Amino acid sequence: MPISFATLPALARSAVPEASLPFSPAQVLWEETVPGGAHWSGVLRRGNTLRLTDVDGTANVSALFFNQEEKTERYNMPDTLKAQHTAFLTKGHVCFSDMGRILCSISDDTCGWHDPLCGVLDDAAMQAQYGEARYQTHRNDMYRSAREGLLIELSKWGLGKRDLGGNVNFFSKVDCDADGGLHFARSHRQAGQTIDLRCEMNVLVVLSAAPHALDPATVYAPGAVQLTAWRSGTAGANDPCRQLCAENDRGFINTERWFL
Repeated sequence: MPISFATLPALARSAVPEASLPFSPAQVLWEETVPGGAHWSGVLRRGNTLRLTDVDGTANVSALFFNQEEKTERYNMPDTLKAQHTAFLTKGHVCFSDMGRILCSISDDTCGWHDPLCGVLDDAAMQAQYGEARYQTHRNDMYRSAREGLLIELSKWGLGKRDLGGNVNFFSKVDCDADGGLHFARSHRQAGQTIDLRCEMNVLVVLSAAPHALDPATVYAPGAVQLTAWRSGTAGANDPCRQLCAENDRGFINTERWFL
């Protein structure tokens, strides 16, 4: 069954290095490692933060976000970028819904650049780039495209192909050349990089740890991502995400009215 963090006991607390967290490890609600190529979904309640950690420096995490109470409201890539005058996401940015509310905000980030533009790897592109691999002959680990992984997770919540919108690719940077071409930036990756997603609503989070669509690697070897959740509270009046721009402040106000 899909997991709601709000109902889980505090597990695996000792696995979280105290120096890497903004609080005591005893406050960790839940932790899990998603292997490379695998996928995950769950509900994070308002006031909880989800930390993603690139374990080996080779992870890409394709993510979708939905309002858990009304799943027709979901992450809107164009509004998120134009409201904050950016073409990438990092600390201080937020993820807007298509109703002008803020699903989650990026309260901390050691990576510095996350791609919101390039979409996901699909089955045809994966097989063209990496070839075909069957468990019966290769005894391989998870070998699945990001699109397929997201669809599997969406189906657990009554969602499907029509709910595949623009996504975020965490831990992936894309450079633009003089002709407008986009290129995957390998040197951007480092082991142990983290991003903290603070939920400002009750959010259904859907993740795939498959390779980025522009990753030029010829061997399918996506890295694992660690998930760590804790109760953090929501953005206060002086929070950097709220103060980034007037549009963000209005988004937080719209979000707070939802919970009156």
